[in-house]
Amino acid sequence: MSMMKLPALRIGNLEINPPIIQGGMGVRVSGAKLAAAVANEGCAGVIASVGLGLFEDAPGNQFVKLNDDALRDEIRQARKLSKGVIGVNVMVALSNYASLVKVAVEEKIDFIVSGAGLPLELPSLVQTRDIALVPIVSSGKALKVICLRWLKSHGRLPDAVIVEGPQAGGHLGFKYDDLGTSTEASLEDLLVEVVEEAKTYDPPIPVIAAGGVYTGEDIAKMIEKGAAGVQMATRFVCTDECDVDIKFKQAYVDATEDDIAIIHSPVGMPARVIKNEFVERISRGETIPFNCKYQCLRTCIPKSAPYCIAIVLANAAKGKLDQAFAFSGSCAPRIKEIISVKALINQLVNEAQAYYASRQTNCVEA
Repeated sequence: MSMMKLPALRIGNLEINPPIIQGGMGVRVSGAKLAAAVANEGCAGVIASVGLGLFEDAPGNQFVKLNDDALRDEIRQARKLSKGVIGVNVMVALSNYASLVKVAVEEKIDFIVSGAGLPLELPSLVQTRDIALVPIVSSGKALKVICLRWLKSHGRLPDAVIVEGPQAGGHLGFKYDDLGTSTEASLEDLLVEVVEEAKTYDPPIPVIAAGGVYTGEDIAKMIEKGAAGVQMATRFVCTDECDVDIKFKQAYVDATEDDIAIIHSPVGMPARVIKNEFVERISRGETIPFNCKYQCLRTCIPKSAPYCIAIVLANAAKGKLDQAFAFSGSCAPRIKEIISVKALINQLVNEAQAYYASRQTNCVEA
């Protein structure tokens, strides 16, 4: 009996093997260095486009160009470091969304991941079929809305879709009151729902599971439930190549289950973070005055926001955690060391192989 192994993930003309996409993490957590290291192992690396430029110290009228130039630089750096599959994550909620997508297209990125809203107009910004388009959804209904719009207006379907469950890090596409309760949907249930919708198209759309995927066994189980691959973000923070400051990584290593919290983000969405003194301050209702030079998120109302989420996340990336918090997924407390990307991916593949071997042994014994 031949040994089962993880199948390759195919998105359009791209082959990703092992079938792992490294999730985009902003601000400045997943840049060229991390994305290239992941791509060099056969997986897909992703640069998060949000806030790449040093906007904190620049005039507001430079915001768009600053971030365009920074994204262009990151993509080019990643290409120098890797010949593998490189993507860019561009959030729909960004006010400079169209400009960032344009840069990614000009730089001939392999694929674009787009969530934090429904990317209904993404195909109009990407005229070529050579760049794969991968929306993020949290329901089968959302996928259907996207597919119907894309087919009607642009004559194309998503090349793949990421279904993100409620255990993910950062801003979450779920209601605050549903998180951590009996009404919280499981990634497994959401995956089955989205796969069912994805199967109704010809050809079927590959579905990628995200949010709380931690081990190689988790990857194998998601594939058994119909996923074509997985997206993992939190696991890649504590790697040598992750672009973020060491203090950010140490916050993950030191975190316990009790340190993970869901907060109300000033942009109107719940967000999962690692608790610290700063989180305690904002939880008590403390405000951190700021001068908004450029409304970077469409959903943000600067006049009523208690603090600037962009500046907070930029501070976190610099390791200034006395003035910030680290976004994280629910599985951050399980991470106990900082290792190389190569070692992490080898570990995940070995865990998946061990799971498949145990299943085969059980089948033979049965």
